[in-house]
Amino acid sequence: MAQQQKREFRKPRVEEKDEFEKKMLAVRRVTKVVKGGRTMRFSALVVVGDKKGRVGMGLAKASEVPTAIDKATKAAKKALITVPVVLGTIPHETVGKFSKTSVKMLPSKKGSGLIAGGAARTVFELAGYTDITAKIYGSTDKINVVRATINGLKGLRTKEQIAMLRGKSVEEI
Repeated sequence: MAQQQKREFRKPRVEEKDEFEKKMLAVRRVTKVVKGGRTMRFSALVVVGDKKGRVGMGLAKASEVPTAIDKATKAAKKALITVPVVLGTIPHETVGKFSKTSVKMLPSKKGSGLIAGGAARTVFELAGYTDITAKIYGSTDKINVVRATINGLKGLRTKEQIAMLRGKSVEEI
């Protein structure tokens, strides 16, 4: 007689509802030359944001593309920054720099739209900006542009933040 075994089934996989939207900007094939030849890996650049003022970038390497993307996404979530969004734009003009790349960011009027190119546009979209003008100077490498844009966004301050730092009211400034 065949002995019947009680089977335990796994619980169905529940997809985690993630508040962040992610965009993969670049996947590169990178090689390391070693004694036995070349070892190939993949490098992934991912930007995550909640479109409410939080944005982050992650760069990771792995031997396979999906693994590299997952690692980059985790790194981006760890490196989140909070940026001020004032009526869909930035509070003041700023310049972000990284290496030989500069990104000049200007606040725009309501309804003018997102006027930015390349990887900077993705960062602004995921941060929650709807009206902004930006110009990239120097190198247009995606990694450098994203880093320069995030460096520029880190330096932004609202009137309330500046008043608090100076110990004054907003009207006094």
